[in-house]
Amino acid sequence: MNHPVKIKNALVSVYYKDGLAPLVELLNKYGVTFYSTGGTETFIKDLGIDVVPVEDLTSYPSILGGRVKTLHPKVFGGILARRPLESDQQQLAQYEIPEIDLVIVDLYPFEETVASGAAEQDIIEKIDIGGISLIRAAAKNFNDVVIISSKNDYKELEEMLANQEGNTSLEQRKEFAKKAFNTSSHYDTAIFNYFNQENPIEVFKQSEQKAQVLRYGENPHQKGIFFGDLDNMFDKLNGKELSYNNLVDVDAAVALIDEFEEPTFAILKHTNACGVASRSNIKQAWIDALACDPVSAFGGVLITNGEVDGATAEEINKLFFEVLIAPSYSEEAIAILTAKKNRIILVRKDVKLPAQQFKTLLNGVILQDKDNTIEGPAQMVSVTTVKPSAEQLEDLYFANKIVKHTKSNTIVFAKNGTLLASGVGQTSRVDALKQAIEKAVSFGFDLKGCAMASDAFFPFPDCVEIASEAGIAAVLQPGGSIKDQLSIDMANEKGIAMVTTGVRHFKH
Repeated sequence: MNHPVKIKNALVSVYYKDGLAPLVELLNKYGVTFYSTGGTETFIKDLGIDVVPVEDLTSYPSILGGRVKTLHPKVFGGILARRPLESDQQQLAQYEIPEIDLVIVDLYPFEETVASGAAEQDIIEKIDIGGISLIRAAAKNFNDVVIISSKNDYKELEEMLANQEGNTSLEQRKEFAKKAFNTSSHYDTAIFNYFNQENPIEVFKQSEQKAQVLRYGENPHQKGIFFGDLDNMFDKLNGKELSYNNLVDVDAAVALIDEFEEPTFAILKHTNACGVASRSNIKQAWIDALACDPVSAFGGVLITNGEVDGATAEEINKLFFEVLIAPSYSEEAIAILTAKKNRIILVRKDVKLPAQQFKTLLNGVILQDKDNTIEGPAQMVSVTTVKPSAEQLEDLYFANKIVKHTKSNTIVFAKNGTLLASGVGQTSRVDALKQAIEKAVSFGFDLKGCAMASDAFFPFPDCVEIASEAGIAAVLQPGGSIKDQLSIDMANEKGIAMVTTGVRHFKH
């Protein structure tokens, strides 16, 4: 074994004690001397095991309401002393400092306290000082010291010591040190991000402890990992694990469906909606959403904001799909939808989502606020002679919700709470418009009287002219072009109602 260390003395001071007893009992079997404080000291004594109070080692009591307990040279000297260095050994002997070979310490639950909505003073008291210092000291001296910074590692150390007669190797101690520095860096990031909410310093710090290795990334030759707690977001009733591409589509689906309050179904493919409908009931919303583009819906991600019942499930069951997301399902629906083992059936939970989004870009990271703005009839400014009717305003609102979540350049057609067609991800707005018209025609939709939304302004009047020829009756765009008047004049010439919102919704 590479540089084995046999544990003689252990400092144990933890907040979470579940799972600790078997490890302490094993260490006691090997004759280890325990040093501890407070509740952990009592816990060890209750196991019938002798323990030395840290106060007896330091000759100082716990002071300042427990804020200072272990911050003392007799503690940190025993942890940080370099065993092979003669001068360190002489000082240990001079000051009667015992070598501490094992430190088992966790941290006050800072993140949990913040999440609970506690008062600021309670949150501040959960900023661990002694614990974080002990973890860093023991991890730094991994050459001679074992550091356990999480209850998740109790069992691993127990089995290691049992198999190695109470010894650890250098490689094992270094691995525990790596875990410890992960613990300390995550903890400090959480504290910093709490303090950085008001008048934020422009730095980027993120830390996520939970990870799920995916089958692969966007393509099979790419490695993929999801960092986050999917179990907190969804209950999975059926199916294989979500893939990288599934997750990207699910994220887009959740963002889109959250725009709607009325019963709505949406179908997405490669993050873009290929079917959306709002109706008085979920079943009809599904039927009408599917009718928009049943070809693209094949293998898509489906999402709704209402319960899926048996009748709706029977209709959905006719289509091959990858993922279905709903807030709830009837027992009959679950039986129908889980009959095919690979279908991913998710129950969405009520979870607060982050307000910002980021991604790697070039040699750094780019961050922005999420686009949480949506303009309804109250924010629409009529700029043409012909004014939109109340029904057209609702259709424009519906189309605007979808255009916001569609890849630019994009044009969306909608009527009566239904997506009729869209032009997606085109290099020109004219191409997006022509693509949307072609798609609507191919599925037999009559565009006469329908509404059109654009994610950005029209630099030229050509889009309005083409839309008029297709039968479009009302147009929504953000406006803001120096040539806005050309499009407005064309709309007036063609008898089309046009509104501007003042807000662009690019999506790349």
